[in-house]
Amino acid sequence: MAEDDPISYVALTKGTPVLTASGTEIGKVEHVLQDDSLDLFDGLAVKTHDGLRFVAADSVGRITAAAVHTTVTDDQVDALPKPDGSAVLTADPDQFEGGELSAWFGKLFFREHWTREKDDE
Repeated sequence: MAEDDPISYVALTKGTPVLTASGTEIGKVEHVLQDDSLDLFDGLAVKTHDGLRFVAADSVGRITAAAVHTTVTDDQVDALPKPDGSAVLTADPDQFEGGELSAWFGKLFFREHWTREKDDE
C-alpha cells in the first residue's frame, strides 16, 4: 500500500498532516471525532498554530496514510471553528504509581483519575 492510497478515517493516526485544497498544511490531526455506535465520521480536531480547530467531515476530501486532504481553501483556514462540546480529558498514567496509601486504594478500587488538558490558545 502506497502512502497516497486512500484509507478509512478509522485508520487515521494522531499527527497526520491536514492540508488545504491547495496543499498548504493547516496543522496535524489531534483526534478523529466519530460515533462508533452509528459508524459516523463527524470530523477532525486539528492542532494548528492557533490551537485546536474543527474540520467537519463534509470538508474532508481524501484521507491517506500521508495526509488528510480537505476542501478548505487557504482563505477559510482562519475561520475554522474551535471544537465544541465537553472538555477533552485524558487518563493519568501515573495514577497507580507510587507506594503511598492513595495509590494502594487506587489499585484496589480501580478509581479513575482524569486530568483536564490545557487549552492550546
